[in-house]
Amino acid sequence: MPHEEHMHDEESHCGHHHVHGVVDPSLLATKKGISTVKWSFIMLMATALIQTAAVSYSGSVALFADMIHNFGDAAIAIPLGVAFALANRRPSKQFIYGYGRVEDLAGLAIVLLILFSVIVAGYESIYRLFHPQMVDHLWAVALAALIGFVGNEIVAVYRCRTGKDINSAALLADGCHARVDGLTSLAVFLGAFGVWLGYPWADPLIGVVITGGILCIIWSSVKVVFCRLIDGVDPM
Repeated sequence: MPHEEHMHDEESHCGHHHVHGVVDPSLLATKKGISTVKWSFIMLMATALIQTAAVSYSGSVALFADMIHNFGDAAIAIPLGVAFALANRRPSKQFIYGYGRVEDLAGLAIVLLILFSVIVAGYESIYRLFHPQMVDHLWAVALAALIGFVGNEIVAVYRCRTGKDINSAALLADGCHARVDGLTSLAVFLGAFGVWLGYPWADPLIGVVITGGILCIIWSSVKVVFCRLIDGVDPM
């Protein structure tokens, strides 16, 4: 089918279709797709909020970076909500081509917000790496890290199941990415274990690694969003 071929081509080009702030519009076509994105948003947002409480309680920069990552993954539902809200609006005299670009602007705003947060997390992680200090309440860090793993795994299973049902390559890729994000949360757990063993630099080291991973995602996101904003075409 042409639609499936298009998704396959896009998946092949991107290799890993996970872009913060940009959602495959094909998910708007089915109630299952919309429901999956909605419940994924709720699960990841709840996970990030729990981690926020643990960060304020412990001061762990690794958990702070993982929290930003989960907030970013949850935020990809916002452009979809914007697109869904405007999907049935007809073009006006002022906006003769419709309101589709609002979704891209929302995606760009999310990417910039995440970028600012990651810069803060990266600065704190590097500073702590050179000026190590013990993390308070390690049990809270370990528990929040395990919650992050479980939350991402639930989202991964849900996205993959729906992706197979509606033949959405993008949703399947996002499900695989959520599973990788769960492993990132486990890395925070290992960092807390390292601090418990008497290595205070383990926490900021994990924070630097997670920050670097998010920056790679943001870079690919910026390229995709900017390309869409100026009507660029993906190279074949």
